Amino acid sequence: MQIDLNSDVGESFGSWTMGDDDAIMPSVSSANVACGFHAGDPSGIAATCRAAVAAGVSIGAHVGYRDLAGFGRRFLDCSPTELADDVLYQIGALEALAGAAGATVRYVKPHGALYNTIVHHEEHAQAVIDGIAAFGADLPVLLLPGSIALEKAEQAGLRGVAEAFADRGYTPEGTLVSRRDSGAVLHDEAEVAARMVRLATEGVVTAVDGSDVRVAAESICVHGDTPGAVSMAAAVRRALEDAGVTIASFA
Repeated sequence: MQIDLNSDVGESFGSWTMGDDDAIMPSVSSANVACGFHAGDPSGIAATCRAAVAAGVSIGAHVGYRDLAGFGRRFLDCSPTELADDVLYQIGALEALAGAAGATVRYVKPHGALYNTIVHHEEHAQAVIDGIAAFGADLPVLLLPGSIALEKAEQAGLRGVAEAFADRGYTPEGTLVSRRDSGAVLHDEAEVAARMVRLATEGVVTAVDGSDVRVAAESICVHGDTPGAVSMAAAVRRALEDAGVTIASFA
């Protein structure tokens, strides 16, 4: 058994610090590095790339809506052309900084509102895939299972990689509980670790109503910006390895 662990990193901006990138790296196999549109500044992004290289972690472009003030968590009603260009721009910027650190961008993961929007928004899903395809490196795309964007990726000849979320609650339909609702974020390390062992070994998670939901995922996201994130990520990795699951990047 093998699964990837990914985390959102590179999100500090100037004197505003978000997460602890250096501390999270030993627990993950893939790093979703902010590209400056929802978070991150060039020097911080470059430092995160160097930390990923030092830890042997794959670098992915964490592309988002152009929304620094809202941390990329607000829908932007931009045109498909503008969105595709924004995605391409972000991948290119990260590729330059990753290259300077001796690495390359290995995959793409949309962030925040963009990630959730392209589960069902056909035009924006197509725009994201168009932007990735325009980069020309056949980059895999990390997405929510059942999303329209996964279908668009397959149609474009890109590899779609489904992921699960370690510290997020699930609805009985297999979607994430809205952050506006109770049960959206889980904080108990032991509970989260046990849930992810079950996901990796059985392909199911327990929904907020107590029912079992089947989730097929090649990667697990352990958030790096929530309280106790570093400790939780380490606990998840420990539990998976103790259960005989190998941690390795899909990219």
